[in-house]
Amino acid sequence: MSTTATRPPVRPDEALLGQTVVVLGGSSGIGLETARQVRGLGADVVLTGRDPDRLQHAVTEVAARSSAAFDATDTARLDGFFAELPGPIDHILLTAGSPYYAPLAELDLPRARREVDEHLWLPVHVARAALDTVRPGGSLLLLSGTAARRPGVGLTVPGALTAALSALTANLALELAPVRVNLIAAGFVDTPLSARLLGEGLDERRDQLRASLPIHRVVEAADVAALAVHLMTNTALTGAIYDVDGGQQLLAGSGI
Repeated sequence: MSTTATRPPVRPDEALLGQTVVVLGGSSGIGLETARQVRGLGADVVLTGRDPDRLQHAVTEVAARSSAAFDATDTARLDGFFAELPGPIDHILLTAGSPYYAPLAELDLPRARREVDEHLWLPVHVARAALDTVRPGGSLLLLSGTAARRPGVGLTVPGALTAALSALTANLALELAPVRVNLIAAGFVDTPLSARLLGEGLDERRDQLRASLPIHRVVEAADVAALAVHLMTNTALTGAIYDVDGGQQLLAGSGI
């Protein structure tokens, strides 16, 4: 008979009670929806975002404990934000940044460099901050995509960053242990960001996905947020990539 001590199971609806979740990029979309869900489960939330007005609306909606409006790629501001947190935290969700698709001949190099800052150096910087701020057993959640896994014209930068984030997640899971690190890879998600990217083509894309996805509906922010909550509360999960795309990547020629 095993003599290994076991911890009593925690009910899913109690797993976040009294914990603190920091959402970097929490003023809309996936970040805001995750804040709504963790607040509903009894967690305190701290939100950041670039747009002060939009951030204030989010803070009011979810009754956030505190907030800070700044560009997360500003490393001095980011360091100051973590230094000013009133105490240890339990989870960080990083959703800041947006994808940049462009053929090589049309690549805007300054914008591409910013893309690398947002999707590679920012996660590294946040991970360093997590070393001193996240309690053991807590988590750092990163966000990526599935569309750039296949080579294609216009995917040079996002494709390279998609591969880099997979490797980064595995290594950070060892570096930050016992803090857990996981990566959520989303396909098309119906959010304000998708609306900005697609413009007048948004409704057509929704209809196309409803007709072609195996789930016969469009993935929404609530779907991704539910996965984020699960990764925060299941303490056996670290160093892995979790897809949430409704089966989009199974379809031949699927894009964003």
